[in-house]
Amino acid sequence: MPINIRQVGPCFAGEVEGVDMTKPLSAEEAAAIHAGMDEYALLVFRGPVLTGDQQMAFTLSLGEIEPPSKASLRAKDDYRLPDTFADVSNLDKENKPMARDDRRRLFAIGNRLWHSDSSFKKVPAKYSLLHAHSVTSKGGNTEFADMRAAYDALDDDTKAEVEGLVCEHSQIYSRQQCGFFDLSDVERERFAPVRQTLVRTHPVTGRKSLYLASHAGGIVGWPVPEARLFLRDLIEHATQPQFVYSHKWGVGDLVMYDNRQTMHRARPFPENEVRDMRRTTLAGDVPTVEQVA
Repeated sequence: MPINIRQVGPCFAGEVEGVDMTKPLSAEEAAAIHAGMDEYALLVFRGPVLTGDQQMAFTLSLGEIEPPSKASLRAKDDYRLPDTFADVSNLDKENKPMARDDRRRLFAIGNRLWHSDSSFKKVPAKYSLLHAHSVTSKGGNTEFADMRAAYDALDDDTKAEVEGLVCEHSQIYSRQQCGFFDLSDVERERFAPVRQTLVRTHPVTGRKSLYLASHAGGIVGWPVPEARLFLRDLIEHATQPQFVYSHKWGVGDLVMYDNRQTMHRARPFPENEVRDMRRTTLAGDVPTVEQVA
């Protein structure tokens, strides 16, 4: 069956038919998926719940995975999944929902802020592949914003202003926005800020996009209050309804999104229900700017 992609979002996002996710992609299928990502920036696959090995094989068919890193507050002996997966669930090691005041949960709900995966790493991620094992009775949608369309809609003066700007990204900044300050010195060192360009150009299509995230807490050379207000205005602009696709999850769904061209956020759901989401992540190629110590 040939691969077919139909647009489901307002200006991006496509749903894929004709792919068996339980098997590694052929070279031809992988090429079609990459082309679809270049065009739509986000692809939805409907399918069965995959084993960890199946999701990893599907991911590796598209490129190298991002090296494991500690982007959460889960201790190593608390891991529920292999460290090659990001555990985007509300579950502890015993597969039970974390308590409402659990420090790990409170850090993780920062994902309800608009962000791009791994923008706080020197080499930010390429694609994320988020797979639903269990969904809640209500809520829990994930919203995605097309940062290409958002850039295109800027006026000429703002396009000139954002060109060449460099931002500092850290999970410290994003968690402070929701009132989470409970980080140890070791954790603060681990989440030390990195620099990312504010405007990115896609290496294949040549389209420019805004590279925004709640992790961005400053602009190099700008006073912090002015930078944060400017970035907040840009995020408000980029997340207008005409740029946003909201995905209502079904069990077995896999959503692949290009972190270079999109931003996303999780929406609230009943905290006592199980939401089991597992993410594999494709590595980016190079830093967006040269990192300065």
